[in-house]
Amino acid sequence: MIRTLFVALGIGALLSACASSPPTIPPVASVDMPRFMGDWYVIAQIPTYIERKAFDSVESYRLDADGKIRTTFRYRNGSADAPLKTMEPVGRVVPGTNNAVWEMQFVWPIQAEYVIVDLAPDYSRTIVGRSKRDYVWLMARTPSLPAPELAAAIEKIRTLGYDTSKLRMVPQAAATQPAQ
Repeated sequence: MIRTLFVALGIGALLSACASSPPTIPPVASVDMPRFMGDWYVIAQIPTYIERKAFDSVESYRLDADGKIRTTFRYRNGSADAPLKTMEPVGRVVPGTNNAVWEMQFVWPIQAEYVIVDLAPDYSRTIVGRSKRDYVWLMARTPSLPAPELAAAIEKIRTLGYDTSKLRMVPQAAATQPAQ
């Protein structure tokens, strides 16, 4: 438990951003929150410390009546056979951003910038980035993307100012299903 707290504090420190500053990475024009909610498989990422050996990563969002975004991040550390781990940060939309910029809180009072920088019109794929260009997540509603779509998403990440040589493809077991 103490180790988990220290890790969470470390992630929070790494991800912390000034909540009052607008992002310097361009967000999408708007996000339909009910459509965005649900399960997202992490396809590729420039990972945080915790995610560097993640397998079967799935991020799930649920919008509460009070506007908070309840998040469950599930992953296996080190192999597809490892036990499932979870983290449950809470997000909130930054006012005036048309739901495209969030603050994610892993540990009180630290909040991390979370900017939706790309979103497929059918909400099948998204890219979440940060102004610092230190972490990025390519996510989809399915455990994999067709090669041309994956290549286009990686190119988009590059044009946003990320070093794509740091991208890590997240192994997703074909049988992995998000927990409900």
